[in-house]
Amino acid sequence: MKNIVIACGGTGGHLTPGIALAQALEEKGHKVWLFISQKSVDSRLAKKYGTLNFKPMPGAPLERSPLGLLRFIKGFLLSFLLARRFYKKVSANALIAFGGFSSFGPSVAAKTSGIPIFIHEANRAVGRAIRLLARIAHRVYLPIGISIDSVSPRKLRNIGYPLRNDFRRIPRERARMRLGIPIGDRLLVILGGSQGAVALNQWVKQNLDGLSNEGISVYCITGMKNDSSGVMQLEGAGGKRITSRFVSFTDEMNVVLSAADLVVSRAGAGAIAEIVRCRVPAILVPYPYAADNHQLLNASFIEGKGSGMVCIEKQMKDSMFEEVKEVMYNEEFRAIIRRNLFALDQGDIAVELASDICSSIDRRNQPEFEPNRELGIAG
Repeated sequence: MKNIVIACGGTGGHLTPGIALAQALEEKGHKVWLFISQKSVDSRLAKKYGTLNFKPMPGAPLERSPLGLLRFIKGFLLSFLLARRFYKKVSANALIAFGGFSSFGPSVAAKTSGIPIFIHEANRAVGRAIRLLARIAHRVYLPIGISIDSVSPRKLRNIGYPLRNDFRRIPRERARMRLGIPIGDRLLVILGGSQGAVALNQWVKQNLDGLSNEGISVYCITGMKNDSSGVMQLEGAGGKRITSRFVSFTDEMNVVLSAADLVVSRAGAGAIAEIVRCRVPAILVPYPYAADNHQLLNASFIEGKGSGMVCIEKQMKDSMFEEVKEVMYNEEFRAIIRRNLFALDQGDIAVELASDICSSIDRRNQPEFEPNRELGIAG
């Protein structure tokens, strides 16, 4: 049995793969703890998985302002010290970091404690923090086709995004029944990520009448920062009542996606992995201010595989309504997209990742896994 710590959290895109890996490791008989942030999105999702061991850690994202820098340094130092004590307390054998501000302090603490570090980057742009941490890691997991010039290929593995073992595509009819949505409705799901997307929410409000006139109902996840929920009924063609639903958060995303005919979504790696798993056609709207423009790279990869469409945010007002209408009424096109999504699904990534981590820990004394001291940090 191994004692393993996973540093994740800060956003759903970092936390959910950590939960998925924890589930796979515990199924193998290992003891696992998850370092999460103190944000509400983390605590809310953690409540659903009461059998896992969560430990909130201090931390703040790096912001380009004097106050933002001070908050980051304070969070880094506190998480560094707390992590070092925790590793000693539980005799940790490894740290797995999923990126984000909550990973930096624990990763440096692991390095200075002589604990092997495993880094997972899900996006198709490798940020500066991941590039830095990759140099002290024993293994670095990146998306298919992505590498880091400064890191030995021996340490790199190309692998996908781990999804929780309860995240499964279910039959459309059953999903509709659970959500209370009629089988015959044309359903458009709007997904802005765990924090929501103001631009997507505004687009829905501006186009709700037009969507209703086209017989398209909406299920909009507004995000926890935009805590607005409710149901609206508008009159569509022929006097039919079209019902649209707005919710701030859901922990049954697989049900919502399985019920959808079409999704409009941001292009984070987590959202795309869930879209692929549920085989739902999507129009991806990359967040234009994402670090290293990683959402555009994620979305462009999917579009290049014939598995989705990209709409740049500044083009939403002029073109997206017509695109939604065209795709919604073209069943043959959506069937092609679903087949291509099926081809992209890599299966149970969490189990594959857990197996590789455990075997790597067992072989860490081999030359391939000698500690990398490029940063001059003592082990």
